[in-house]
Amino acid sequence: MKRSIWFWLYFVIAIILAVYFATRIVMTYMNRGEIAHVRRISISADGPKKDLTSVATAAAVAPGTNAFRISLDTINARVSAVPGVRNCAIRRTPNGNLSVRVELYQAIAQWTDGINFFPLSADGTIINRPTDARPSGTVVFRGELPPDISEITNTAQSMINNLDYIEWIEGRRWNIHTNTGITVMLPENNPTDAIASLLVLDKNHGILSKQIKVIDMRDSARILVK
Repeated sequence: MKRSIWFWLYFVIAIILAVYFATRIVMTYMNRGEIAHVRRISISADGPKKDLTSVATAAAVAPGTNAFRISLDTINARVSAVPGVRNCAIRRTPNGNLSVRVELYQAIAQWTDGINFFPLSADGTIINRPTDARPSGTVVFRGELPPDISEITNTAQSMINNLDYIEWIEGRRWNIHTNTGITVMLPENNPTDAIASLLVLDKNHGILSKQIKVIDMRDSARILVK
């Protein structure tokens, strides 16, 4: 008898739950009830606090949109196309709202086309948010870039007061162009050591202030000045 009571109790509870969830599913499909509509989109990013206005604009959906008829792939494509977004992940929460998580490029330098300046990430990705003014204290590149500019950027910071821009030559080495019009031809191997030597020469002899056009450091055995 006792087992029979528990059986019917569980049976009734199961029926109630089945009716409840079936009703919720039908209401959602018919676009009725709170769970059926997107009421809020939460957006977060890695790293320190950043301006996510453009991400929010790309992820926005019209008020009252059915939460379960939205294409997450479409929203993901829009957010991924926002300048500065490296990766994007979107999920639908149980209450029908959306959660957007983005990974942003970290700008460590600038790239210029001769007119505008674009933020540049460590892997050489040019972020399409240009300005017409050169940011102060920033290493600037021109032309094509290799897949990793972090080392040369860090080293070039040591001569930022003399630096105009850096250029990747023939896909294998760097040229540094100074504010005084000097072209420094760095070697293919150990360009950071060459920059360190250049700074010692400038400290001892003021070489970057002299009336010269080229400092050729490609040969580790000697430095040619023209």
